[in-house]
Amino acid sequence: MGQGGADRRALGAAPQTLTLRAGPAGAAWSALSPLEPSPVGLRTNRVVAREGGAESAPFDMLRTKILQQMRSNGWTRLAITSPSAGCGKSTIALNLAFSLARQEEIYPILLEADLRRPSLAKLLDIEAGPQVSEVFAGRAEFSDYALRVGPNLALGLNTKPVDHPAELIQSRTSGEALKRIEAIYQPDLIIFDTAPVLVSDDTLALAAYVDCVLIVAATEETTIKEIDICERELAERTNVMGVVVNKFRFSGPEYGYGYGYGYGYGEENAG
Repeated sequence: MGQGGADRRALGAAPQTLTLRAGPAGAAWSALSPLEPSPVGLRTNRVVAREGGAESAPFDMLRTKILQQMRSNGWTRLAITSPSAGCGKSTIALNLAFSLARQEEIYPILLEADLRRPSLAKLLDIEAGPQVSEVFAGRAEFSDYALRVGPNLALGLNTKPVDHPAELIQSRTSGEALKRIEAIYQPDLIIFDTAPVLVSDDTLALAAYVDCVLIVAATEETTIKEIDICERELAERTNVMGVVVNKFRFSGPEYGYGYGYGYGYGEENAG
């Protein structure tokens, strides 16, 4: 068993009255340690989809498109990646997870799979405790380290990097861990926040375990050539769902002017 339980209790999450799905899966979700992120901290880190509203609208649109395509294809595992670092993939992954969780009947799980430079915990202002890599390595159960936000969003985070992440990701124990998570918790979908494609082979290793992948590109930073290389490499291993264009400038009365939360969704490619 891992040591995550004591660390999670130190996060200071208050008990909640929850309405959970029935049966063993509902009991498993209820048993996960609760986390209540700071609204101020979320907004500071550009995570705006927890409560909904105008700023969440781009993520809600992305949510709907993803759900429609995944349901029509019978997919349940989605990786979110980028060509290089700094494109905002982790922020988009977390906003998407919160947007999905606002639909009460949907039970998503978000997993940290960028084990070289994990950042989801930082976006949630968690400094120590969760280490989902221990679950991938077969040394802990998901319940030892997972956190639950509200009744229906589970987070598997890493607060520090691990050695040899590609080898861990494509290990037998990782595949078995994912199957066990799905069997116990029966999530509607699992989202993986993965490493940039062009900096390591970690995401290419993970591609064998996912149904589809979404690529995040940064305006004025990511080149067309980098996107093409990503699409080609990933399409050889899984389904490329599309490209999200991040960090473009906008202006408008709701937001003022600057870099913000507008995201463009590229053409889907399920091939």
